[in-house]
Amino acid sequence: MRCKLILAFFRDRSTEETRREEEGADLSSMGNCKSLSRALLGKAHVAPDAEWRMQDFGKTHVPDLEWRIHDFSSLLETGAKSATSAIFHCSGYNWLLQVIPMHKETGSETPYVALRLMTTQERMVPGHTVHVVFELSVYNHTKGMYCGCKASYNFHFKNSYSKEHCLIPLQELLKSSAFLVDDSCVFGVDILKIDVSSPEKKAVVVQKKATTVQNLFVQKKGFVKGKYTWNINNFLELDMDNFVRSPTFEVGVHKWYVGMYPHGNKYSTDCISLYLCLGASDELRLESKKVFVMTLSILDQKNGKHLTATSGLWVCNNGCGWGWADFFGLKKLKDPSGGYVVGSSCIVKADLTIIGSSNDG
Repeated sequence: MRCKLILAFFRDRSTEETRREEEGADLSSMGNCKSLSRALLGKAHVAPDAEWRMQDFGKTHVPDLEWRIHDFSSLLETGAKSATSAIFHCSGYNWLLQVIPMHKETGSETPYVALRLMTTQERMVPGHTVHVVFELSVYNHTKGMYCGCKASYNFHFKNSYSKEHCLIPLQELLKSSAFLVDDSCVFGVDILKIDVSSPEKKAVVVQKKATTVQNLFVQKKGFVKGKYTWNINNFLELDMDNFVRSPTFEVGVHKWYVGMYPHGNKYSTDCISLYLCLGASDELRLESKKVFVMTLSILDQKNGKHLTATSGLWVCNNGCGWGWADFFGLKKLKDPSGGYVVGSSCIVKADLTIIGSSNDG
């Protein structure tokens, strides 16, 4: 079973793709807390090893997002499967760019640097399809231009992430002075065309504006780590249709909490939805955006086969939560032999590591 890892935005004003250890399943995408969401990982779209080539977009090419990843070697050392930008805006939609630095196509041992485009689900109307044509690229400092590939994808209510597109073998990038300068890479995405398939069948005018520039900094050491265990003694008595949250806990001078929809939210299918969220008071005082990885687990109280999912690198935006809409199937969760709900007790654990920061350039 594959589960969608989604970054979610929500505002609670009342106060990177891993595995399930029980099944060995790949939890490769992340889910929505309340009203907004975006998913991350899906099937790859990769050129064969011997055929990788990137198109030169020319010196007049201006992307909608320019994403500078500093300390690229540190990103690799984290072992994170992906890193995702902060939001950028284009033509009434919210977008994100994701880098998968060590992607391997099925049957290939060659790791590629791959990119994918994502959007937020709150703009997606059920029954509508948003067809987008876009360009994914990496900056060639020697040529003074972006190089990459042109792609298209149909986004809709429950599918907010494009396929992966591999640009260059990782080893080629690492030994190239054209793409890697002072241990930094620059990636780009340009939205070319948006068509909405709906009863109205309208085309969206892509409004070009100044390039959004973002910087991602990954620390080599001095990570801030924290963990929290949420003992839920009345799990079966919870309001199964509404959002339930843990007490707050502090990591890196910020307050966080774990949230869940016990019966799943509107983006899930017969699964519990589980998230890590930033406290409302801390949303207002973020000076620079933190970059972090997190793991959420539901503990097996009988057999020790815990349900565990780990994210890639995320940028901590105001009003955000991060988690999985389809964390685990409700039927198996409540199976008495599983040990995840014992009597009415359910134990959820959160592990959080802050490994860098992000700012606008």
